[in-house]
Amino acid sequence: MSITLAVEDDIAQITLDDGRANAIDPAWLDTFRETFAEAEKNAKAIVIAGRDGIFSGGFNLKWMPTAKAEELGYLLDMAGKLVCDVYGSERPVVGACTGHAIAMGQFLLLSCDTRIGAAGDYKFGANETMNGMNLPVFAQEICAARLDPTQLTKLVIQSYMYGPEEAVKLGALDLVVEPDQVIATATALAQQLAQLPGGAYGWNKKAMRQPVLDRIAATKNGY
Repeated sequence: MSITLAVEDDIAQITLDDGRANAIDPAWLDTFRETFAEAEKNAKAIVIAGRDGIFSGGFNLKWMPTAKAEELGYLLDMAGKLVCDVYGSERPVVGACTGHAIAMGQFLLLSCDTRIGAAGDYKFGANETMNGMNLPVFAQEICAARLDPTQLTKLVIQSYMYGPEEAVKLGALDLVVEPDQVIATATALAQQLAQLPGGAYGWNKKAMRQPVLDRIAATKNGY
């Protein structure tokens, strides 16, 4: 597991890089939430970046079958809190999607204000149905809030997977650039957004998103 934070010129960059799929488990969630809170305290805008070729492949499917019920409940509760942290942050948050973003990886990406993706043979999607899993409330809510509402059956219920260019049309990305330009483009945008009045940015963001945040916060164990 590797989640690092660097702050320069009021811009925080959180980098996700475990050398593999950036798989998410309870320890990862705890570390990410602590790192994100530190970024909020020390920067005016935040970039969340993956490693070369992948943003995150989602929950750690090797860990989940061995987990106890209370551990799975904690995983889903913390994942919901992570979505609320990012989606409800008063800071501008830019996702630097350096490759694949699947399941929880996509939900984290959808929580970012603006999403910059890498061109290439990368996959996006919510594959919970394909994996025989029930979609938790935080995932339902963030998909409904950010993805094309006319395509939710296809995208959420039917586990449709898609690439970067289609992701822009469906609402999962805002812009696709060459892979070596993703982080630089996201950082430049974060610098631009950091110039906006922070109080008004945060207030307006919360005002628009509070109903979604409230519905997620009201759930327990993800459901």
